[in-house]
Amino acid sequence: QVRLVESGGGLVQAGGSLRLSCAASGSIISNNRMGWYRQAPGKQRELVASISSLGSTNYGDSVKGRFTISRDNAKNTVYLQMNSLKPEDTGVYYCSAVSGPLFGSWGQGTQVTVSS
Repeated sequence: QVRLVESGGGLVQAGGSLRLSCAASGSIISNNRMGWYRQAPGKQRELVASISSLGSTNYGDSVKGRFTISRDNAKNTVYLQMNSLKPEDTGVYYCSAVSGPLFGSWGQGTQVTVSS
């Protein structure tokens, strides 16, 4: 059974940067489209970025040009580089498989708080 562990969150001022990591164990992620989701207080969880097994990426409109998703299949890890952070980026960030054998598996999330 796969275990997904997110890390790298924290408190940052608006305009700052953070790099999130999602390390998988117990199963490989290479044959899954992986994504980063976020859940802001009082809002539904939304997909902010995804990456295919071959590296093709998609981004939500609110993060285009500021966030970059990447993956290292050799390390079984997915990353989210977040630049020019805004207060509205605040939330709990989760990684999960958007599609593939690991679909439905979730980590515990990592909190990102952006102060104005």
